[in-house]
Formats: sequence, structure tokens, C-alpha cells
Amino acid sequence: MPAEVPMARSRAEQFDDLVLDAVEDLERRWERELAGVEFAVEDVPWVEHTSPDEVVLDADVLDDGSVPLSRLLPAHREDGREVPPRIIVYRRPLELRAGDRDDLADLVRDVVVDQVAALLGRDPEEIDPTG
Repeated sequence: MPAEVPMARSRAEQFDDLVLDAVEDLERRWERELAGVEFAVEDVPWVEHTSPDEVVLDADVLDDGSVPLSRLLPAHREDGREVPPRIIVYRRPLELRAGDRDDLADLVRDVVVDQVAALLGRDPEEIDPTG
């Protein structure tokens, strides 16, 4: 009977792992500040879900008109309940900008750090001094 080969992880799953690694590293240092913050991965941004309350950062609307890499949705009330802040990382635009897996890992980390810095009102260098 042939040995079973583990299923290969899809590119989307590998990307999720990169985001999770970046978030876990930051949560170790900023555990209290990031408690309750939701992190999500979407394949591509959907411009039509932009609301007037949404925070628009440089990473959201790029000067050259290119596709955003991430988005920060601040905490807000919706239908009488508190909705926590949410950082969304867009997989396809980041994959297209990266030369290889190491470059993609660095880019994902930079984007997550930038969004956490914006959320916490701090400099990215303070959020991740190793970056």
C-alpha cells in the first residue's frame, strides 16, 4: 500500500499562514492593544463596500490608482452592537507585487505592521522595531 502524501497547501492557505505569522508576532508584543482586533484575508478588495465611516489610509487608495493592499475598518456600532476594529489584507495584489515567497512574507509583514500602526496611532518602527 503506497504511503499517503500530505496534500499540498494552496497558495491561499500559504498566504493565510504568512498573515497569521505576522499577526502572532505583533500580538506577542501588543497583546493588550490588539485584544479584540479582527484580522482577515480577502482575495481582492471590493470598493463598493466602502462606507463613510471607514478609515482610508495610504494603503487603501494609492496615488497611482493601483489596487489597495489592505484596509483598516475602525470599531463602530452596527445594529446596536459594537463591531471591533478589523484589518483586511488583500492576497492577490500582494502576491502580484512580490518577487518570491520571501519577498511576499516581508511585504505581508510590512502591510500588517502599517495597518496596526495606523490603528494604534503609532509609528510602524515602534510597532515592529525589527522591520
